[in-house]
Amino acid sequence: MEPKLFTKNDNGFVCAHCGKAVDPLGYTSRNHCPYCLWSLHVDVNPGDRANECAGQMEPIAAKPDPKAGFIILHRCTKCGELHPNKAAYGSHPGAGRLDSTKLLIALTARPWEK
Repeated sequence: MEPKLFTKNDNGFVCAHCGKAVDPLGYTSRNHCPYCLWSLHVDVNPGDRANECAGQMEPIAAKPDPKAGFIILHRCTKCGELHPNKAAYGSHPGAGRLDSTKLLIALTARPWEK
């Protein structure tokens, strides 16, 4: 049996970077703060919370994506690993707070390193 590559894990949390309370997204796994876009390096595969690094993931760039709206590139401040993540952006009825459009657009001016 092949290992599962995605585990839905849509729990609320307090952002380790900005300290704001983040509610569940409601339609998929929430993996970064919608206010500052920072994340934690806690997943091996999306939602599994199996990575022991636990470093803070800085949003370093973003690019438009025709299906997802935007993809955010995060770099771990502890181990340096890079990870792309879908932004919570656009129109999702009943969704929790979506990502800051202002921050997403600002990140598009930065070079994509991956």
